[in-house]
Amino acid sequence: MTAATPLPVSSFSTNRMAMVSSTFSPDYYGPGAADITKRHAAFQLLVSRYHFNNSKMFLEKQRNYWFSARRGFRVSCETKTEEIEIRRCSPNLESALVSSNGALTSDDWRAVPDIWRSSAEKYGDQVAVVDPHHDPPTSMTYKQLEQEILDFSEGLRVIGVKPDEKLALFADNSYRWLVADQGMMAMGAVDVVRGPRSSVEELLQIYNHSESVALAVDNPELFNRIAETFSSKAAPRFVILLWGEKSSLTINIMEGIPIFNYKELIGLGRESRKAFFDSSDARKHYMYETISSDDIATLVYTSGTTGNPKGVMLTHKNLLHQINNFWEIVPAQPTDRFLSMLPPWHAYERACEYFIFANGAKQVYTTVRNFKVDLQQYEPHYVISVPLVFETLYSGIQKQISTSSTLRKLLAFTFIKISMTYMEMKRNYEGTYLTRSRNEQSYFVSMLGWLRARIVAAILLPVHMLAEKLVYSKIQSAIGIRKAGVSGGSSLPAHVDKFFEAIGVVLLNGYGMTESSPVLAARRLSNNVLGSVGHPIRHTEFKIVDAETGKSLPHGSKGIVRVRGPQVMKGYYKNPLATKQAVDEDGWLNTGDLGWIAPFHSRGKSRRCGGVIVLEGRAKDTIVLSTGENVEPLELEEAAMKSSLIQQIVVIGQDQRRLGAIVVPNKEEVLEAAKKLSIVDADATELSKKQIASLLDKELRKWTSEGSFQIGPVLVIDESFTIDSGLMTPTMKIRRDKVVALYEEQIANLYK
Repeated sequence: MTAATPLPVSSFSTNRMAMVSSTFSPDYYGPGAADITKRHAAFQLLVSRYHFNNSKMFLEKQRNYWFSARRGFRVSCETKTEEIEIRRCSPNLESALVSSNGALTSDDWRAVPDIWRSSAEKYGDQVAVVDPHHDPPTSMTYKQLEQEILDFSEGLRVIGVKPDEKLALFADNSYRWLVADQGMMAMGAVDVVRGPRSSVEELLQIYNHSESVALAVDNPELFNRIAETFSSKAAPRFVILLWGEKSSLTINIMEGIPIFNYKELIGLGRESRKAFFDSSDARKHYMYETISSDDIATLVYTSGTTGNPKGVMLTHKNLLHQINNFWEIVPAQPTDRFLSMLPPWHAYERACEYFIFANGAKQVYTTVRNFKVDLQQYEPHYVISVPLVFETLYSGIQKQISTSSTLRKLLAFTFIKISMTYMEMKRNYEGTYLTRSRNEQSYFVSMLGWLRARIVAAILLPVHMLAEKLVYSKIQSAIGIRKAGVSGGSSLPAHVDKFFEAIGVVLLNGYGMTESSPVLAARRLSNNVLGSVGHPIRHTEFKIVDAETGKSLPHGSKGIVRVRGPQVMKGYYKNPLATKQAVDEDGWLNTGDLGWIAPFHSRGKSRRCGGVIVLEGRAKDTIVLSTGENVEPLELEEAAMKSSLIQQIVVIGQDQRRLGAIVVPNKEEVLEAAKKLSIVDADATELSKKQIASLLDKELRKWTSEGSFQIGPVLVIDESFTIDSGLMTPTMKIRRDKVVALYEEQIANLYK
């Protein structure tokens, strides 16, 4: 018996393996040869299985393998070793690559980029995306977008990106952001997303904490702003420039670090893909394994209204749940247009975009500056945005009405008031009038209420229809939203909600958080219960628990909102303690929000409200006065924001006897009000802070008079809370703790 030469073992890395080719040649064919042949076949099968298992250990075990034979046989086995690169790919997007390995494919989406193959096949020549405000302005079909994503993904492979590596993507809304995001996901990398307006310190912290290896930036301006800090404290392997030219970059600040512009990377990917499919020899150097639904797709760092942002790990499965279940909220059709202004790294905007493209609709990117013009130009069927956008539209309409002639102003406001009453009666008899009470009305009382609401609505209907014709149709035309606005990301003020309902512009309201990918509940077109965030979306459970005991509370009882479903995150990156605090052993996510679930009624004005979710502020935002009373500042802030004199407000008063407020005034409106009240002369150009504080004090008492708590001393400040100053999150939420910390001394003097 002669042993064959041991199989050599090459060096291994996470994405490379040794391919062993074995040539079997028995010196003699006679009795027993068939047995040897079977053994060799079994050996080849085991080696081939190694290709898919990527197991270094298995190959090492084969080193001492030899063939034994009966007397008279000599066996030799020649071996060759070559390195094969193991790549990861989206199962359906690049199914041709996986199929070449004999792997089975299906039409089921197992990774987010799988949607592009389906959409390209169904909607190939339809326009998928319009990006009119970048240079050059771009419009792309579904087929073109799919190819661009594939080229970008391959380009990343060419420059050495490996599966599971983290790539920082710091950029704003554009079709190139989408291509970069999906290209990274499609080759198994994990993108770490953030907006370009974040501070350099925050971007550096996110880059380093996430262990990113490279950087994709929006434009030369951002690169130049962060380059010096990143070159000394991060040293990325390479940089990708999505927009602009490399000639605009700061010279020598990242010397030795390769910089690729968008077109260069796309070109590298296109050439590599062509070579791969044109040459069978090129394909021998790669083996492909598929992305798993449980693989991390992205790291999204929370906005951090308090403390440092945490890296939320969202899997392909998390995001696919959103894509597959949004349709019951927004029944998108391939002919629909969506107007997008939100930052794409925001989980809400991002999940909605994936859903839009999975359903063949058209996405139009806009900006804050161009939003109003684009509303009229593109007349979108849906606008998916945050409450601030709808509040801005509301304020603009109110201001336009206020500046019209006295007769028109009186007529418009009278119409709106009557329409609001009409809509309230309509909700009453349709059964969508929200209530916390668990007591069921008697049949007689419910019928009496229904009859009363019907009669009042019938009396008001002609006036409402006249208002629709004379006033609301013009407002609707100016706004341009054809089907619905969808609000999410923070609380939608009740007065804004009721106003748009009265003028015939449909607003849907949803609820979620980054940790849940993000949507948990939403109002539907068929059951739009004002004051709520709607019913849970499919496969999602809600429960309300007592803040101290953790015990579940009955419907109608206020407590901490907890949720469970396929969209709940995998956890916080490198932070098991925070993960354990957020998600319990049974998979329930503690949202930190206060709320209640509407009780079920079989009759009466609330018969269609059962099971909707109602939110009432954040548990951790609660102000505890020295009297022991708990105050939810959000309610008071929303009421105060109805005043045209107030631009921004933060209610304060922790451990004090009464509430106060930090207010950024709307200076033009305050000056105008002061002139009308003859506080200053008609030709005055400014007011003292004492005069402003006096006016604001009266405004606050006026708008918060119906609440249980009144706001006392007012601290007037000149500078607005902005993202750049660090006093607002990138999603336009005021960082309450930072505002209070910044004005700590003034607050102390205020209460003296």
